[in-house]
Amino acid sequence: MISLRYHVVSITAVFLALAVGVVLGSTAISGRLLSGLNEDNGALGREVAALQAERNGLDARLADADRFAASVGPLAVKGQLADRTVVLVTTADAAPDDRDAVTALLRSAGATVTGELQLTESFTDPDKADQLLDLVARLQPAGTRLPTGADPGTRAGGLFGSVLLVDKDTNQPRATPDELAAALGGLSSSGFVKPGQGLRPAQLAVVLTGGASTGDAAADRAAVVARFATQLDRSGAGAVLAGGSGSADGTGPIGVVRADTAATSVLSTVDHAGTAAGRVVVVLALREQLDGKAGRYGVAGNAEAPAPGAEG
Repeated sequence: MISLRYHVVSITAVFLALAVGVVLGSTAISGRLLSGLNEDNGALGREVAALQAERNGLDARLADADRFAASVGPLAVKGQLADRTVVLVTTADAAPDDRDAVTALLRSAGATVTGELQLTESFTDPDKADQLLDLVARLQPAGTRLPTGADPGTRAGGLFGSVLLVDKDTNQPRATPDELAAALGGLSSSGFVKPGQGLRPAQLAVVLTGGASTGDAAADRAAVVARFATQLDRSGAGAVLAGGSGSADGTGPIGVVRADTAATSVLSTVDHAGTAAGRVVVVLALREQLDGKAGRYGVAGNAEAPAPGAEG
């Protein structure tokens, strides 16, 4: 006769065997799983290393190309802007190295750079838009008209078009030296601009900005620069808005211009002015402006071609 104790011992033995089997089985599975994960990790590591090596190679090739463009740039633009005058307008985020390189290349092209005007952070600050509009209205030279646009970028572009760009038909200043000094002094003392020494009117303008706008009200700030440059172009013989990487994005001034067909019909844009090749394109685009043409140049997706005369 089978006792209750026998049943208990038998059942315990069965469960113990099951437990041992589960432990042994899971250990084997875990080992195989761990081995597989280690193999996958090793393969991913090799893939990352290969991609990094490829990237390093591409970076080296880009650096070589940029050095080559820097060395041949002065020859490529030689005489393109002979006997022309150019004023340089920079935003607060424009890189000083890019500014200096563009200035040097403009001179290599035969242009006379008449000075630099820097737009400060306050210039694009939405909270100071009303103050800027009021100042622009009071500083507008007699006998000139402000554009109909009510935004600060367009209005300020109209003011500086009057005092910083000569009449494209007569090649004569449209404002007196006193009116130029009053406009620069009024906006400078209010913190909107920083004029360089000896700044005087020119035939053409380059507006140099940085990359994508960031921080609070980025889109509004980009729009002020975009509209300023567009109106400046309409006021003289031509202008180019140039920026670095990211400037052609929707949060950058160039991106704002390129989204506006009315602006792109008159204002040329260059989205890779942070490179030696891009700075050559700035000069070539400015020369094209003298012929009444405009284009979207660079490497961004919304560019139409790498440079004037080159197919996209």
